[in-house]
Amino acid sequence: MIYYPVFGGGHDQYIQNCVSPYKDVEGLCHLYRFNMYHNIRFVDHGHTLKSIVPCTPLGILKILEYLRIYDQDIPYGNQLFGKIITIVNRSEVVGRPLAALLANDGAKVFSVDIHDVLIFARGQGFHKHVVSDTNMKLEEILPISDVVITGVPSSSYKIKTEFLKTGVIAINFSSDKNFEDSVMTRASVLVNTVGRVTVTMLERNLLRLRKSQLIRAAKAKQLLSTSN
Repeated sequence: MIYYPVFGGGHDQYIQNCVSPYKDVEGLCHLYRFNMYHNIRFVDHGHTLKSIVPCTPLGILKILEYLRIYDQDIPYGNQLFGKIITIVNRSEVVGRPLAALLANDGAKVFSVDIHDVLIFARGQGFHKHVVSDTNMKLEEILPISDVVITGVPSSSYKIKTEFLKTGVIAINFSSDKNFEDSVMTRASVLVNTVGRVTVTMLERNLLRLRKSQLIRAAKAKQLLSTSN
């Protein structure tokens, strides 16, 4: 397991791609990132080996599932249809993957960073998400957002409570608190940290990889016995 960032930028991507997909519990190698961004959920044609998803984005998805933001009455893969989610972070480790995952599940996602705002949305059918520009400002987006997720590594950055929609789900994955102390006057739920859930997802990915190893070993043994 490697704690990123190590060097930052392309050097870290090189390290990520050096990790075997069969051992990549963090889901950051090229295969898993390609699958995630292209909405490919399995690594084999038989759909027996699931792709690995980065731990913190996966943890936030599981939090949203627990809070019943996902509509279980809608077919799998589109259960966030009609939801508007804002993410204030577009890092390659958390913010961008999370935006893609949520969009691939049917949400309209506003991805906010220091330079601009992008919209991640469902592509045609159940294909990968599409990304488009928007001129909307954060203060225009927050009042229409059902969920606001923040990950700004600065103690001075705060989402203004006055802009939040009443009943919003507020989730912070930064080590610094990005919501004002008054956030609960608007929010129905505030999740101030996701660290423990991230660790749980790491363990989940480890078990999934071990299961995949056993499945591949069983297939290899069956193929060998058949050839003999």
